[in-house]
Amino acid sequence: MQQRLAAIDWMRGFVMVLMTLDHASVMFNGGRIALDSAWPVDPFTGGGWEPGMALPAAQFWTRWVTHLCAPTFLFLSGTSLALSLEKRRAAQDDPDDWALDRHLFIRGAVILGCEAFLSLMAGGVILQVLYAIGLSLWLMIPLRRLSTRSLVCIGIGWFTLGEALTLAAVPVGAAAPLPLKLLVAPGIDPPVMVSYPVAGWLAMMVLGWGFGRRLLSMDPATRLTGAGRDCLTAGVAALAVFALIRGLDGYGNMGLHRDDASLIQWLHVSKYPPALAYATLELGLMALGLALCFAIERGLRAPASRWNPLRVYGETALFFYMLHFIGLGAAAIALTGGIGERGLQETYLAAGATLIALYPICLLWRRYKRAHPNGWAQYV
Repeated sequence: MQQRLAAIDWMRGFVMVLMTLDHASVMFNGGRIALDSAWPVDPFTGGGWEPGMALPAAQFWTRWVTHLCAPTFLFLSGTSLALSLEKRRAAQDDPDDWALDRHLFIRGAVILGCEAFLSLMAGGVILQVLYAIGLSLWLMIPLRRLSTRSLVCIGIGWFTLGEALTLAAVPVGAAAPLPLKLLVAPGIDPPVMVSYPVAGWLAMMVLGWGFGRRLLSMDPATRLTGAGRDCLTAGVAALAVFALIRGLDGYGNMGLHRDDASLIQWLHVSKYPPALAYATLELGLMALGLALCFAIERGLRAPASRWNPLRVYGETALFFYMLHFIGLGAAAIALTGGIGERGLQETYLAAGATLIALYPICLLWRRYKRAHPNGWAQYV
C-alpha cells in the first residue's frame, strides 16, 4: 500500500495551527471581530457587516489569516477520502460499494455527533464547520459515483451560480427559514444558529474529491511533480479570478463589497456563505501552499519526518479539533472568569500553549490509530 502524502498532512496541520489561533481568539479576545457576512451570523450582536463598520488592523489580520482553515478542511477531506476509498475500491475485483458508503456514513455521523456535543456545551444548536463537513460526507455517498469531470463541474458551477441562487432565495440581510439556513444562507433563530450552510462547503469537498482522483491517476514516480505543477497553475488562476471579482466589486462578493481601495477592504470577503471571491482567494492560497508542500516533499532525500508537528496535527485533525476547542474554553473560564475577557496578547499565548500541550497527546492518539486501523478510532 502506498504511503500517505506528507504534503497533504503538512497543509492540513498548518491550518490546524491557524484554527487554534482563531478559536483562542473566540475564547480570550474581547476585541475580536468576525464581520465576514452580510447576513446575521454573530450570536452576540445578531448582526452582519454593514458598510462603514470599523476593521481595526490587528484584529482584522488575526481573523483573516484563519480564513484559510475551513476551505482547506473541506477540500482536503475530499482529497483524503478519495485517495483512501477510491484506492481501496480499485484494489478489489468486486468492490463492495456498500462498505465504502457505510464508512462515509459513519464518518459523517461521528463528525455531526461531535458538532452536537460542542453545541450542547455552548447551550444551543450551533451548526459550524463540523456540521458542514459531516453533512457533506453524507452527500458524497451518491455524488462520489459521478465522474471526475461532473464533480469538478458541480464544484465550479456552484461558486459561479451560487450567489444568484442564494440571493434569489434569501436577499442579503434577510432572515432565512431553517431549510434555507441549512443549505444556502446563514442566520440566527434562537436556539439555532447556522454559520455554515452546506452548499458552498460541499462544493469545496467535491473539488477536493476530484483532486484526489487526479492524484491517483498520476504515475507514482512523478506524482509529486505533477501535483505541484497542477496546484501552482490552479492557485495562480484562482487568485487572478479573485482579483477580477474584487476589482469589479460586483457579482461574486455575496453582498460584502469594498468600502474603499485599501488592502484590508480588498481582503474583507464573505465567508458566510462563501462567496466566489472568498472561495477563489482561499482555495487559491491553499493551492499555492500545497504546491510548496509538494515541492518540499519532492526534495527530501529521506521519508518525511513523522515527528513534524504539522504532520502530527494533520494526521489527528478531528481529535485535535475537539481537544483544543474544549481545552481553550475551559482555560478561558478558569483563568479569566469567562469568555472573551482578555485581548490579543492572551489570545496568542493561549494558542501557543495549546499547540505545545496537545502535541504529545496527538502523538499518542496517532500511535493508537495506527495500531488499530480497522477499529472505531479510524472515524476520529
